[in-house]
Order: sequence, then C-alpha cells, then structure tokens
Amino acid sequence: MADVELSSICVYCGSSMGTDPDFEVAARETGELIARNEITLVYGGAQVGLMGAVADAALAAGGRVIGVTPRGLWAGGVDHPGLTELVVVDSMHDRKRRMFELADAFVALPGGLGTLDELAEIATWSQLGLHRKPIVTLDVNGYWTGLHAFFRTSAEAGLLKRQYLELIMNVTGGPASLLPALRSYAAPPAGKWIEPAGG
Repeated sequence: MADVELSSICVYCGSSMGTDPDFEVAARETGELIARNEITLVYGGAQVGLMGAVADAALAAGGRVIGVTPRGLWAGGVDHPGLTELVVVDSMHDRKRRMFELADAFVALPGGLGTLDELAEIATWSQLGLHRKPIVTLDVNGYWTGLHAFFRTSAEAGLLKRQYLELIMNVTGGPASLLPALRSYAAPPAGKWIEPAGG
C-alpha cells in the first residue's frame, strides 16, 4: 500500500496548557515537526494553551498555519494574530467541517471536551464512510489510554464493531512517531447507513 500523502495536518488540542509540562513539550514538538516537513498546520485558531503552543512552534519553524474559528467564540485577544491565514466561520459545526476540508489527516493532542468532540465527530464520519483520512491520538504520558480502553469495552459490549478499534490509531512514541503512523494508516472498512423502517 502506498504511503498516505500529507500536505496538511489538522491538530486538535486544548485551549489550556494542562498540569503536565510534557503536554506543552509535545505540542511544540508537533508544530515544529509539521512545519519542518513542509506540511500545513490546520488548527482551531487560538493563541492560548496547547493550541497556541503548537501554532507558535510551527510558525517559528517557518511553517504555514491556518486557524479556523467561529465568529464570536472567544473574548478579545484569543485569536492568534500571527497566522498565515485565519478562517472565520459561523458556527462550531462549520468550524469542524472547514478543518476537515483543509486537512489530509487528524492528530489529537491532550485536550478537554472540545477536543474530544472534534475527535469523535471526525472518527464517526470515517466510520460512516464519509472519508478515509488518517486519525491518531498522541498518547502523551498515557493521556488517551482511557479512551482507547473505553473503545475496547464498547466492542466487548457489542456496541462498537471490532474493526473500528483501528479507526483511531494511538501513537505512544512521541511526536517523532506521528508522520510514520499517519503515512502508514489504513482506515478500516466503513459501515453502511441503516434504512429506517418504512423508508
């Protein structure tokens, strides 16, 4: 199988730094890695938290960075002023759709509910066969271990097909392992829509 082409990568991550200093280290290393490989970074547009760290590192390494933000989401001063491009959309749904359109692959760094929402939706779109793009979590100090344990529990309970345990690849080797993981990613077979009764 040929390697996945990567001209742009969408990074989901927290608007806070979190309590583990390794989160910021991983964010900065990820941003720098993306830029040094001449890949465009797509992310949520903020200059704060891990979001700001990944963007700052990519910009400092000479990379192209596109932020996507809903109009009026942040209080003044949160949108990053130094981006290559800031795309302003009308809603959170529009933001996720535009980030999807701009990216060839998706990486989730540590984050909260917003990050989980973005990750879950992009994985669901793949499960439904709407795309075949790579999706990975960067498991900094075991941050995403519990999520992948939940997926296994869901499969054991008969609520998730086992083939979808490979839908989100969990990368444990640090940012240096991201590009090989993304390029070798193979999406599992997609599910099919279920026709409603009588329709």
